[in-house]
This record gives sequence, C-alpha cells and structure tokens, in this order.
Amino acid sequence: MAKSVNKVILIGTLGKDPELKYTPQGTAVTKFSMATNESFKDKQSGEWKERTDWHNIVCWQRTAEVAAEYLKKGRQVYIEGRLTTRSWDDKETGQKKYMTEVVVNDLVLLGGKGGAGGSDSEGGGGRKSSGSGFDQRPAAEDNFAQSTEITDEDIPF
Repeated sequence: MAKSVNKVILIGTLGKDPELKYTPQGTAVTKFSMATNESFKDKQSGEWKERTDWHNIVCWQRTAEVAAEYLKKGRQVYIEGRLTTRSWDDKETGQKKYMTEVVVNDLVLLGGKGGAGGSDSEGGGGRKSSGSGFDQRPAAEDNFAQSTEITDEDIPF
C-alpha cells in the first residue's frame, strides 16, 4: 500500500493581524494571511522580477492563542503544517466555493520581539510546537545572527 505525504513548510510575512475566535465548544482558532516571495529572471527581458503568493493559515488550540498574542501584520514567521481544502455553498450565488488553507502543526516566530522580522538586541524568536510549551531559542538559530544569552525577561510569559 502506497503512503502519502501532506506537508507544507513556509517562511513568510503576515499580511494582516491574526483573528482569534472560539468554536461553540471553546476551541481556539486563529486565521491570518501570509505572503511568500519568489525572485526569478524573466526570460524575455532578462530582468529580475518578484512574485508574491498569498496563503490562508489556520491555527488551532494553544497554537492559535500564541499566534493571536505574538503575531502582528508584517511579522516574519516559519510555518509547518498540512494543506486542507474546504467547501461551502455561497448564499448569494448558490455556487459551491472552495478554499485551500494551511493547518499549522508548528509555528516559529522569526526576528526579535518588537520587530517585523528583523533582529533586535533582545535576541531570538519563539517556537510553538503542537503538544509543547512556548520556548525561547537562541538568536543564531532563528536570525542567523550572533547568539545572545537568554534571561527571564526574554521569556514572554
């Protein structure tokens, strides 16, 4: 029997602030859009061009709460997850609509605490993995910058 893989890895920039909501059962869900960029050389003109792709991102449970608290528009983030496509009937047109989303399994905040993806003097980003707590990591791992010592003030809780 053949196995299949559904895994997405993205590093990009948030296009808007995350929206946190709760299901009627009390489960946290956060949605946001994320842009990834690609540079390529145009074969006709020989000029370098850039293309931006937008992705719909969905986080659940504790990951949703962390994303809503720490992510802001313009912040750079690393996402690991899986693709899922949902459908619904449009109330106005009666047509079936489809949306493909990335459901997050692992979320890593890139850049410094206050920046939009840039490094700062206070050091690293944070990591939120499914099933684990929110951990600080050295700046060199996320920012490829010099490591700084992590103090209690760097931990966001």
